[in-house]
Amino acid sequence: MEQRRGTDLVGDVRTKQTEKDTESPEIPDVRSSDLEPYVGLRYLSKLFRLIAIILLLLLVAEVVTGLTTQGSASIPTLLGEASRLIVLAGALWGVGDLAILMIDVGHDVRAARILLSRQVHATVEPERTAPTVTSRSA
Repeated sequence: MEQRRGTDLVGDVRTKQTEKDTESPEIPDVRSSDLEPYVGLRYLSKLFRLIAIILLLLLVAEVVTGLTTQGSASIPTLLGEASRLIVLAGALWGVGDLAILMIDVGHDVRAARILLSRQVHATVEPERTAPTVTSRSA
């Protein structure tokens, strides 16, 4: 949990002012699409986790209601419902974790893409001017 990033921007990032007076990250040789945050996946992760918590709260309410209205006769029914809701809530929580994992994978892909573009830029020799063609006289 401590290893998760709080922001989608990695490393030393300077900001520059754009025409609209908003700050945008400025890293040499990096496309702006490489620095777009994964806002949608973060919301999706939070949504799935919220739904899992709501399901667990509904489970507690169902158990309390079943025990108060029908007493111990409702225990077999409640066990089946409880197991079903717990499995569903666990699956939703897992999907939320998978969304966070997808964000981390996206960060790794971005870092690899940026590193590769910088390495290519560093190893490519600057274009040389065409050699002068001279005519050979016999």
